[in-house]
Amino acid sequence: MGFLVGCTLGFAFGVAFIVAFARYQNTRSKRRIDLAAAVAAFARMTVEDSRKLLPPHCYPSWLSWLNHHLDKIWPYVDEAASEIIRNSVEPMLEQYRPSILASLKFSKLTLGTVAPQFTGVSIMDCTDVDPGEVVMELDLQWDGDPNIVLEIKTKVGVSIPIQVKNIGFTGVFRLIFKPLVEEFPCFGAVCYSLREKKNLDFTLKVVGGDISAIPGIADALEGTIKDAIEDSITWPVRKIVPILPGDYSYLELKPVGTLEVKLIEAKELTNKDFIGKSDPFAKVFIRPLRATTKTSKTIVCMSCFAIEHILWFFTNSHIISQNNNTNPIWNAHFEFTVEDTSTQHLTVRVYDDEGVQASEFIGCARVALSDLEPGKVKDVWLKLVKDVEFPKDQKNRGQVHLELLYIPLSSRSSYLNPYDPDYRLTKLEKALKHGSGDGGDSAKKDVIMRGVVSVTVISAQDLPATDIMGKSDPFVVLMMKKSEQRYKTRVLNDTLNPVWNQTFDFVVDNGLHELLILEVYDHDTFGKDKVGRCVMTLTRAVLEGEFTDNFLIDGAKSGSLNLHLKWTPQLIIRD
Repeated sequence: MGFLVGCTLGFAFGVAFIVAFARYQNTRSKRRIDLAAAVAAFARMTVEDSRKLLPPHCYPSWLSWLNHHLDKIWPYVDEAASEIIRNSVEPMLEQYRPSILASLKFSKLTLGTVAPQFTGVSIMDCTDVDPGEVVMELDLQWDGDPNIVLEIKTKVGVSIPIQVKNIGFTGVFRLIFKPLVEEFPCFGAVCYSLREKKNLDFTLKVVGGDISAIPGIADALEGTIKDAIEDSITWPVRKIVPILPGDYSYLELKPVGTLEVKLIEAKELTNKDFIGKSDPFAKVFIRPLRATTKTSKTIVCMSCFAIEHILWFFTNSHIISQNNNTNPIWNAHFEFTVEDTSTQHLTVRVYDDEGVQASEFIGCARVALSDLEPGKVKDVWLKLVKDVEFPKDQKNRGQVHLELLYIPLSSRSSYLNPYDPDYRLTKLEKALKHGSGDGGDSAKKDVIMRGVVSVTVISAQDLPATDIMGKSDPFVVLMMKKSEQRYKTRVLNDTLNPVWNQTFDFVVDNGLHELLILEVYDHDTFGKDKVGRCVMTLTRAVLEGEFTDNFLIDGAKSGSLNLHLKWTPQLIIRD
């Protein structure tokens, strides 16, 4: 009996011990998970976040010390900084100068008596920077009283002094101390750059008058000043201040690669015209310099032209017409120089061309270059928003279709650039094309890489019903954008899942600069109704040789096309 009682008590004690131990382990594990989440949250906390949590008196005393001493030395800093700004910003102002002005220069430039205040300082983690440098970021706020006067001269020779007042600025400046040396002050030079602009506000006033009395000047000048200031010092642009004697040219901004961009099309663009349709065009850039910003052709609907636009149309060769301007096809090709893939973006801005009036903004989008895999073509659809800095835009402004390829300069031998004209040429073909210096005979030969793309329209699935009986009579029209070659499949009656299995051959002069457009229609006794379309480049066919894939039909409530594409290259040599 005693043995049985002992076994029972032992078993109960064992079960209780195991349950208690399991609960303890679960509680301990939960505490560890919560602690890890808290540590990760603190690691992601920014200076701005800390300002929300901590009152000003809790900030380190050395930050107040830094601001105190900056106030003391500000008159000397003002003199040096004003000269640096004049030398760096004034050439940029001239570059951005509106066409209505003949010249744009500073006549006075001092930063005033109010020094900026540092509201946060951080040292970059050594794992993110070069071991031979120290990188510091300063969160800066400035509500200054500068004396800045711009002397502008109009085309008719009239000079107008414009004062820049009420400047408010907040942003993050990056300082790079490099190279690190043993000699005091332990670094050879300082590079500075505006890492992030949070706010830049100012007002313009004609000295002795009102700038609003001069139509168009205020808006043009405001945009010019902001673009010039930002692009002259915004990262990755950096200014170098030598501290110790030496050659620091290697610290200057240098290209690290090239970005090839195909601006293919857009869809569902907002119509900005009350009468007729929009005339969309796009501006594409990495840095918003005029010299490096690329502009597409304007897609104009001829049926929507007013009489006053017709003469203007014939004087602008960059305009082409299409039937549906809310879904334009540009097929434009651009190349950009890249300086820093980790921070730079490709930006696309879409506008409605208003002819002689100012173009109206439709929307913009951007893609981070860090999202691109070097040497690999990326096909993307980007949603257009009002402001890429604050993308929480619920309004549907449309989408833009891009094909992107980034090629690093340091690895050009490792990557084949499919947008390079010599991409698929052998050494013999290159010699024939470029010549070998033997009297120029071979230099006269022109090697053209052409090809035949065979497009098989296999089938379609889930097409929308267009007949009262819930059926459709679909067919497909195939066309090449540049060469305007066209083919048409047969009409299949009473089906939403047609199977054609028809193949069409297109002779293409440049497969990497051509677009294939497939439009799906419903055949009707009195004509045809458009269901939707597919637009695609031939890049994938050229790179892969052949492939089969399913493509959604844009503009249709449902449906997709099943296609097979095969690329057969041809080499033609002509004298």
